[in-house]
Amino acid sequence: PLVKKEEAAAEEEEEAEADVAGRFLRLEQEQQEELRALPPFEAPVSLVYWPLDYAWEPHCNFVRRYCCSPKRVLFLGMNPGPFGMAQTGVPFGEAWHVREWLRVTGEVQKPPVEHPERPVTGLSCRRVEVS
Repeated sequence: PLVKKEEAAAEEEEEAEADVAGRFLRLEQEQQEELRALPPFEAPVSLVYWPLDYAWEPHCNFVRRYCCSPKRVLFLGMNPGPFGMAQTGVPFGEAWHVREWLRVTGEVQKPPVEHPERPVTGLSCRRVEVS
């Protein structure tokens, strides 16, 4: 009986964790929709990367792994950078750290349009984010 209670408690904990991550991901998707509804940028901006579109799989892996319980967190001044989140879908996450240290996996697609000097190579990116 004690083992079954422990197993049930573990299952409940997993469900609660998944629920936090799921709610977080849904909120992010809602925010993405609101951002897309804004008027387009004007010159000199010619290209905008949307890593939560093309790098959604590793982003979800990150959120499910590290946003699995309630936390009091405030991100200020998030700068994804061309060799950080723009490559991996993980905030502040240059590819080596995301792949090797955080152990996040997932396929990164190509964005519809890329800047020739800022190609998206995903988790295999060898460039370091300096920001």
